Amino acid sequence: MAKKLKTTIKLQIIGGAANPAPPVGPALGQHGLNIAEFCSKFNAATQDQKGDVIPVVISVYEDRTYDFKLKTPPAAELIKKVLGIQKGSGAPHKTKVGKITKAQLEEIAKKKMQDLNTKDLASAVATIAGTARQMGVEVQN
Repeated sequence: MAKKLKTTIKLQIIGGAANPAPPVGPALGQHGLNIAEFCSKFNAATQDQKGDVIPVVISVYEDRTYDFKLKTPPAAELIKKVLGIQKGSGAPHKTKVGKITKAQLEEIAKKKMQDLNTKDLASAVATIAGTARQMGVEVQN
């Protein structure tokens, strides 16, 4: 018999650095989950992605068990990593913080493909390019 789903929790945690402090502790604690156990499982699963922001979707069941799925880092995080910048521009249409090439956009799109709602690489590249422009990154053709 399938377990009955109680709720779904979505968090963004830095890879290999989950700890019981907020946001993890309160989000899991209110559903009676073992916080330390989740932190160690998450940290083990994201060992190779230390320092990256990893979105995680936690499915909580009525018998207080859970499972979780890791997603790819947000497009903005991947763009910042590729360009080596700390953050996007506060005024993206006036102040540019960097330039990104078509090849770099394709590389990011390929990484993000599983979490995007398209199977077409050109559409995925366009989506990532839009995110880059909103961050104040100049997209080069």
